[in-house]
Parts: sequence; C-alpha cells; structure tokens
Amino acid sequence: MVLGLIIACEVAFWVLLLMGLSLRYLARMPRLGAAVLLCEPLLEVVLFVVTAIDLKNGAAPDWKHGLAAVYIGFTVALGHRTVKWLDAHFAHRYAGGPPPVRPPKYGMARAAYEWRTAGRWILACAIAAGLLQGAVWYVGEAGDVASLRDWQSKVAFVAGINLVIAGSYTVFPKRERERERERVEGERGPGESERELSGR
Repeated sequence: MVLGLIIACEVAFWVLLLMGLSLRYLARMPRLGAAVLLCEPLLEVVLFVVTAIDLKNGAAPDWKHGLAAVYIGFTVALGHRTVKWLDAHFAHRYAGGPPPVRPPKYGMARAAYEWRTAGRWILACAIAAGLLQGAVWYVGEAGDVASLRDWQSKVAFVAGINLVIAGSYTVFPKRERERERERVEGERGPGESERELSGR
C-alpha cells in the first residue's frame, strides 16, 4: 500500500504541477492555477499520515516506509524549486516572460550556486533523516529498524556527495581563461582545432 501511494503521489505531483501551470498560462486563469499548485503539499501530508497509520497498525517497518520518509523529505526541500523552475519556463514560452536565468559557469559565482544547490539537497537529506529517526523512535528499538537505519546511511551519503561537489567548485573554480578558450574554440567551429594540431 505504501509503495503504491508513493508512486501515486509522484504522478499526482506532476499532474497537479502541469495542470496548475496550464491553467495559469494557457487558460489565463491564474487564481485557479495557483489554487491547484497549492494542493501540492497535501500529497506529502497524505503520505505521511498513511505511513504513520500503517506502522501504528502493526506493519513491520521495511524499505517502503523508509522510502516514504525519503520521498517526503526530498519533495519538501526540492519540490518548490522544481515548481519555480518549470513556472519560469512556462512564463517564457507562453506568456512572453524573460528567459529563465541560467546558472553561472565560472569562478566563485558558480561555487556559490553549487553551495546553494548543495544546501537544498542537504536540507532534503536532513528532513528525511529526521523523519526516519522519528519512525525508529516510534517503532522502538525492540522492533526491526534495520531498513530505516539503512536509509539514514543512504541520505547521509547523498549529503556528503553534495558537500564534496560544492567544495570542489570552491577549491578548484573554473577559470576565466577556460571560458576564453571555449569561446575561441567555439568561433573556430568544430574540427578546426584538430586540423591546427595536425598541421593541416
């Protein structure tokens, strides 16, 4: 039941998102579109309540309950960003809005962008880990909570990977000379750099 509900929530998330944006930009009904988008958080509430009831009714905690906690954490932390990203593309495509802002490519500006991205992912991992810990306490140490602990290890690994990625852009930022070389190579066209190296 829990796994089926997770899949249903994911499908419903995208259906509500596309429906809300279509109402806002295609049907020119911004208020109704906003009302549909505001229904998105209800999906996480429903999943949380159903998962808690399932455990309360004596279900043994397994990977599906852990996945539900992880799904809720990541949707809470990253869902709003997804909505904003797609909203900007809809506004540009169908309402004459400005082009979506692209992330910076070079220097500390890119490093700052990577840290903001890492912060959102780490927040998602923290929420998921907190929900998993709540489930561990709810079940009690006498129960089999190995699968929940395993999910905590997974989200900690994801958080660590994001720290490494953001840190690499800080320690080894992409330099301006790399951008200049890319620009020159782009002006030459494909294959010209290779011909120069071969002397032809």
